Amino acid sequence: MSTSAVSSAAAAASTSLSSVKLRRSSPASSVPTPLRRSLPCKVSSSSPSRSPLVPVSANASPTSAGETASRKKLLIFDAEEDLVASLADYVAELSAKFTAERGAFTVVLSGGSLVKALRKLAEPPYLEAVDWSKWHVFWVDERVVPKNHVDSNYKLALDGFLSKVPIPADHVYAINDALSAEGASDEYETRLKQLVQNGVIEIWPVTGFPKFDLMLMGMGPDGHAASLFPGHPVVNENKKWVTFVKDSPKPPPERITFTLPVINSSAHIALVVTGAGKAGAVHKALSDQHNTTDLLPVEMVSLQDGELTWFTDKPAVSMLSSI
Repeated sequence: MSTSAVSSAAAAASTSLSSVKLRRSSPASSVPTPLRRSLPCKVSSSSPSRSPLVPVSANASPTSAGETASRKKLLIFDAEEDLVASLADYVAELSAKFTAERGAFTVVLSGGSLVKALRKLAEPPYLEAVDWSKWHVFWVDERVVPKNHVDSNYKLALDGFLSKVPIPADHVYAINDALSAEGASDEYETRLKQLVQNGVIEIWPVTGFPKFDLMLMGMGPDGHAASLFPGHPVVNENKKWVTFVKDSPKPPPERITFTLPVINSSAHIALVVTGAGKAGAVHKALSDQHNTTDLLPVEMVSLQDGELTWFTDKPAVSMLSSI
């Protein structure tokens, strides 16, 4: 399920972007009316600052029979609170969809400013409307530090979001911080495979990798996603589900991370990317002038059968010529 239905699309091969109007579609499952706010707007570089949403989209062109198709959308917001509210709608509607369809909702988090962007979910009406008992929360990457360390993504999420919503404690899957980076990555992958056997996580038969319902991710100014950094060998890992980094260019140096095949097997990914400092990477990832010989990790995030939605602001997309 998406938070919008888009009336026009650009060719997926070039990911070129075109101006469109946004329409909210009827939810596939029951979501309270307050969550389904109207989002009227059309693209305009001179739109007022209080305008709730300035969307641009690129949808994948249809594939031939028997092949899978992915969809890509770019949403641009004038104000941080508008982004936060729309992201909350998006997550709540997907939660309702997947809990209704299969009795569980598997959510994967990264750290950084993403957790702050999720704060609306801990407020009414989302706090009461979402079935938190069906949530299962994972980390797309984690720093190999104690859970109470200031650099821990677990602590960041717990302090900023998870402690405020009634998700069962045994549905929150942090890494084992008593292990080495290699040991923690192996143990985390083993836990994921056990949850596959228990029916909590689905496997996508096309790839054999786990298919999480939703990954909520950010992007660094250098175009890194999860703990997959430009030029690092782990970007090319295509066998493991979870791997480790001992020499991260961004401290702390030791981390674990989901691999690209796992990320790209997701049903939905939301990339929350804001600020002028990320405009260069956004331009490289979304412009129609691709250099395929030097891809950033975020450019390699490409769902094989799902929907990728960029939640951005105007500074982040300021270098895109089509905006």
